[in-house]
Amino acid sequence: MPVQKFRSIEEMNKATILRPGGSDGGSNFERFLRLCARYWAIAPKRYPRGVFKFRTIEEMQNAREKR
Repeated sequence: MPVQKFRSIEEMNKATILRPGGSDGGSNFERFLRLCARYWAIAPKRYPRGVFKFRTIEEMQNAREKR
């Protein structure tokens, strides 16, 4: 959004209010949120629940491969 400079308060009051975003009225942040939602719908994160303890490195590697 461009910066506007005014010489007086009256001039500032007469100025039109600039809206963020394009001609459709949407802001760039709203567009970013829509893109994030689309990304997470396509590739959701999958984290196993809980804390895991392994006795050997082989057990840990086998568990990692099963994810």
